[in-house]
Amino acid sequence: MTSYPSAWLQGLSRGDAIACELRLQIVGGALRRGDVISENKIASDFGTSRSPVREALKALSAEGLLRLERMGAVVLGLSAQEVGELYDVRYLIESFAQQRLAAARPPELVPSLRHLADRMRVAAKHGDTAEFARLDFQFHDSLIAAAGHGRIAQLWGSIRQVVLVVMLLTTEQVFEGGAERLEQVIAKHETIADALASGDGTRIGQVVREYFADSRLTLDYTLP
Repeated sequence: MTSYPSAWLQGLSRGDAIACELRLQIVGGALRRGDVISENKIASDFGTSRSPVREALKALSAEGLLRLERMGAVVLGLSAQEVGELYDVRYLIESFAQQRLAAARPPELVPSLRHLADRMRVAAKHGDTAEFARLDFQFHDSLIAAAGHGRIAQLWGSIRQVVLVVMLLTTEQVFEGGAERLEQVIAKHETIADALASGDGTRIGQVVREYFADSRLTLDYTLP
């Protein structure tokens, strides 16, 4: 079972940290649809009071991963259809953000994205799955932030933690594909940066479509 990278938990509240661990267990399939989560058991497992556990369960309920019950929750999980819908929403958000950036073209964005792709290559060389996934997420997160659209940012905020966990799980599958597969993934990110540098909306649209078509194939082979 994949563990949540400890470095990703730094600076988080106790409730947020517990939510991260449970989110990974739910999306990764360790906790399955219909499983009952007890507040008392989770508090005991994490060595904490029930207050941060309630905070964590409330956050996961808002993401649709579980249903709150008295003194606990029932796992709803993510069906294959729901994972596909998650990526549909990602596609819509990123398509909008990148088309908006085609016009704005903030000068610092493309160099920053290329630097992240370079760091992904270093993480791949060192076999660091968690760092590769974190950088991949940061690449897309920074794109959406750079678009400067409040409502899009709010929509992204509602799914970003689930997306981060999905990225961690799919990255493990990508690493299993070896150096060639990793280089393909990095090259896709560099293609996004190149398209944004061109300012060509048509080219950007095509690149985004191709990126998400490939990402959906990876999803199909990874999640339970």
